[in-house]
Amino acid sequence: MPILETPFARLDLIRQPEQANEPLQAFDAADEYLLAHLHEQTLPANARVLVLNDGFGALAASLASHVRVTSSGDSHLAHLALQKNLARNGLPSDSVTFVPASQVVSGPFDFVLIRVPKTLALLEEQLIRLHAQLAPGAQVIAAAMIKHLPRTAGDLLEKYIGPVQASLAVKKARLLFATPVDKPAPVSPYPTRYRLDEPRLELLNHANLFCREGLDIGTRAFLPHLPQALGDLRVADLGCGNGVLGIVYALHNPQAQLTLVDESYMAVQSAQENWQAIHGDRPFEIRAGDGLAEQPPASLDLVLCNPPFHQQQVIGDFLAWRMFTQAKAALSKGGELWIVGNRHLGYHHKLKRLFGNVEQVGATPKFVILKATRTA
Repeated sequence: MPILETPFARLDLIRQPEQANEPLQAFDAADEYLLAHLHEQTLPANARVLVLNDGFGALAASLASHVRVTSSGDSHLAHLALQKNLARNGLPSDSVTFVPASQVVSGPFDFVLIRVPKTLALLEEQLIRLHAQLAPGAQVIAAAMIKHLPRTAGDLLEKYIGPVQASLAVKKARLLFATPVDKPAPVSPYPTRYRLDEPRLELLNHANLFCREGLDIGTRAFLPHLPQALGDLRVADLGCGNGVLGIVYALHNPQAQLTLVDESYMAVQSAQENWQAIHGDRPFEIRAGDGLAEQPPASLDLVLCNPPFHQQQVIGDFLAWRMFTQAKAALSKGGELWIVGNRHLGYHHKLKRLFGNVEQVGATPKFVILKATRTA
């Protein structure tokens, strides 16, 4: 496993979720570039530093012994990685304060270090929340690999912070320096809302939600095939997003016991607000988590899932396969996993290998809806 060596620390870092023979490292050249630049600034020991979207804790763990660090992001897996990497490198768990993106950070901060996220709406919301949180003379620095740095990121920094200057490229990474200037308090365009026609619902979506402006086509294909009138089953909406699958299932199954889980804090926040707007005080469980890793074995009868095919900028089926494995462990004998997926992803073969018993319950030209039954 590669070691992150910077002027601040020498760290052995891991990604989350862990996998055998991990092909990717937990930091990149943008982290190294940003830390090297910071070292040239001679950080005061009492400086307050805010780190945004620190993928696996590389920035926060590097600075934890030198300044007061607050880390904020929307990924529960990133938070888990930070906790594990602090412990792995002998750093106190309280040496970094973590604030989920569903909550507002509390400044003032002397330095704000931003890893540019894939979803620029999240960046925009984070920059809006920085209003009145910056100390006099604060530095705001964004970092990214050039291939993941859209021009819009600089435009957002200029709109909400101030004039932006780009660094030279180093190892295909670049820094953006934004000079804070006084600006009127901005009004956030988030959360957004959209309506469903069938069933007739309005759904709220915080900034980092996938398909924030409208129902994604996979879920649209899935909804007409959700099972109905199944009584008081224990049901999980795995990777719940704004909660639409679990919420609609609950409408058709008024006795069902629902658990909604997502690794995005803003997804959980959206799903919670949507559930309460539609179902009122009907009991349910909701949490930010590493899928169903915390779910007791054989504690569910049904799992609904529209699995993701990327983690940050990395595309692949590793997360989906992991969710299928977690679902099998959490299902009781005879329990079912229902998923929707693109035809070309070949989920039928993967589920057949894992569950044995798989059938197609619906299809569109692009998607298939599959049911896998735990037989043992």
